[in-house]
Amino acid sequence: MLDIKRIREHFDEVAEGLRRRGADVALAETARDLDVQRRQLVTKGDELKTLRNSRSKEIGALKKSGQDTSAVQAEVRAIGDQINAIDEQIREVEEAFNAAMLRIPNVPCKTIPTGPDSSANRVDRVWGEPPKFDFKPLDHITLGDKLGMFDLPRATKITGSGFPMMVGIGSKLQRALIQFMLDLHCEKQGYTELLPPFVVNTASMRGTGQLPKMAEDMYHCEIDDFWLIPTAEVPVTNYYRDEIIDRPLPVYLTAYTPCFRREAGSAGKDTRGIKRVHQFDKVEMVKFVEPETSYDELEKLVANAEEVLQLLGLHYRVLELCSGDISFSCSKCYDLELWAPGSEDWLEVSSCSNFEDFQARRLNCRYRDANGKVRLVHTLNGSGVALPRLVIAILEQCQQADGSVLLPEAIRPYMRGVERLVPVK
Repeated sequence: MLDIKRIREHFDEVAEGLRRRGADVALAETARDLDVQRRQLVTKGDELKTLRNSRSKEIGALKKSGQDTSAVQAEVRAIGDQINAIDEQIREVEEAFNAAMLRIPNVPCKTIPTGPDSSANRVDRVWGEPPKFDFKPLDHITLGDKLGMFDLPRATKITGSGFPMMVGIGSKLQRALIQFMLDLHCEKQGYTELLPPFVVNTASMRGTGQLPKMAEDMYHCEIDDFWLIPTAEVPVTNYYRDEIIDRPLPVYLTAYTPCFRREAGSAGKDTRGIKRVHQFDKVEMVKFVEPETSYDELEKLVANAEEVLQLLGLHYRVLELCSGDISFSCSKCYDLELWAPGSEDWLEVSSCSNFEDFQARRLNCRYRDANGKVRLVHTLNGSGVALPRLVIAILEQCQQADGSVLLPEAIRPYMRGVERLVPVK
């Protein structure tokens, strides 16, 4: 959530930022106008309360002197009715104000590219070389089928499309990759592991910015008002909701969770295989940092995610997202994309974002600075990294002419020495 003071005092700057990302400036205008109306009503109500207190005291003085108090009492009752009416107006205005504020996205960082959509994203760097084959590379669907790694027809029978089932060596590979990433984040990069709930309440979804804007893309259990998490970002970032963090910053947390996304607007897009699914596994990194360090911490976060891909020896690129392609809550974002030679496509496996204090204001998440002053933290998060697209890239980049897949050396210890996935069909 944006700071209303920022909207009041720097409205033109906020409006320009919203225009850069293609957002509706009218929401900010509405919030500004409702804020003015709210403050005017509060002032008027306070004035009437002061007047009522003053007139009430007169009633006591009149009674002591034996004078008639009926007129003053009637006036006090009338003032009370006015106060009640104003209080009701304040409640209505505050409700509308809060609703408007929750729908205003974050202002993009001034340094990121300006553009309407992903076509304006900028390639920041490329790591490694694309693999070269003396045969026509297969896509992950064909490879996975030959290797007996997943069973999509039975998964569809059990649940529906978009809910994959990994089988045998596929299950083992995915589990090994999760453990590999968690060990790297915790043992080398300084993160503390959590195993959070996989369902959260509405306040948690609102706190990280998924609600109200993205409600249609989420799975909601209305009876209990629980939401299946779209990413571990939600429960992990809510860890310190309504708290003053009681440990020195920065705080680094990581977690593995399954993730659930309806993605209501993406029907028919890349639905073959395991590229775009409604349930997938992911290891997430979350940071709580001081405002002055958050952009340096963003670069470190990206490096943490890149190290996963570098240790696996996979060819990838880093994109700096433009103003029209960043998520609702973030100010600056980098995407990490793996090359999939079988399908000749770049696959996003991580988005590393700085939200500045946008989430923290919703979460009421604070810390004490060196002077003891309570301030809002800056929050960041990034995937380190998402599955199953990582599996797709390993299959397609590491495939061999005989249909086998030579596993990256870094993952072999987690596979109990298995070096190569071999066809079973």
